[in-house]
Amino acid sequence: MSLNYAIVGATGNVGTEMLQILSESALDIGQVYAVASRKSIGREVSFGDKSLKCYDLETFDFNKVDLVLMSAGGDVSKKWSPEIASTGAVVIDNSSAFRMDPDVPLVVPEVNADAAMNYKKKNIIANPNCSTIQMVVVLKPLHDHAKIKRVVVSTYQSVSGGGKKNMDELWLQTKGIYSNDALAPHNFPKQIAFNVIPHIDVFMADGQTKEEWKMNVETKKILDPKIKVTATCVRVPTFVGHAEAVNIEFENDITADEARDILRESPGLMVVDKREDGGYITPIDCVGEFATFVSRIRDDSTQDNTINLWIVSDNLRKGAALNTVQIAEAMVNRGFKGRLGRV
Repeated sequence: MSLNYAIVGATGNVGTEMLQILSESALDIGQVYAVASRKSIGREVSFGDKSLKCYDLETFDFNKVDLVLMSAGGDVSKKWSPEIASTGAVVIDNSSAFRMDPDVPLVVPEVNADAAMNYKKKNIIANPNCSTIQMVVVLKPLHDHAKIKRVVVSTYQSVSGGGKKNMDELWLQTKGIYSNDALAPHNFPKQIAFNVIPHIDVFMADGQTKEEWKMNVETKKILDPKIKVTATCVRVPTFVGHAEAVNIEFENDITADEARDILRESPGLMVVDKREDGGYITPIDCVGEFATFVSRIRDDSTQDNTINLWIVSDNLRKGAALNTVQIAEAMVNRGFKGRLGRV
């Protein structure tokens, strides 16, 4: 049975990726509607080999669709996701607006796909934070094997995690430095070109940033509330691709070799771990890829049953658009039949 889809935020970085990935998916797709703000009315976006004209969010009739893939920012989601959900469509929301709502499932299909079917209380499903997604895909099979106690993670997050305006700022600052016409920081608190900034999202009362808090609470909601997570989140001058250095302590025996074998057999993952020059994945290598990559898997000699590893993923794909489409796939595979045949 074909379902109708709307992509809200269709002209943004993630929205265009959603359209591309949806067009490549195995889903039985009826109609697809590109929806954006009023200023984008009539603008054309690509859906496979087709072009779609954008509709205005404020006037579009969501009664025509079964699933809405929402990537228009937190403020827009807070206002519009409940309104859209009230029409009977199910919203898969990419913002942070509903992630910690106890009535909204927070889903990474490789980890907790069944939770997607708990959408009925609000007709909303939340897509987790990009840095959380790639980490929990790796943690899940290891947790099943040896039970994780504690995670210490430092992130190296690309500027695209903050949208096109942040990508533009990196580009313009870099050009300006070479032409002796440096651009002052606007979207970042400090210069991002040729720099790293240990500050993503707002600071909280305890000194951590909200991005760091998200990685903690989202991991607990998705995977296990008993896992302790401490994070340092850093913005780096790369355009696409988030990387993470992760230290994982387990309750039960596990070695790096065992972890490597487990991860090689786990869904959504690709292990590239050669102990030689270039035998690992970097952000530039992962751009455009669906997989989450794992490298530098090794024992931590300072702590029993503890391993270190390096995780890299395309944040616009698995960290956002791909995970959203995979949630839709998980729902269909579990019997979701749209507004006319709810399960």
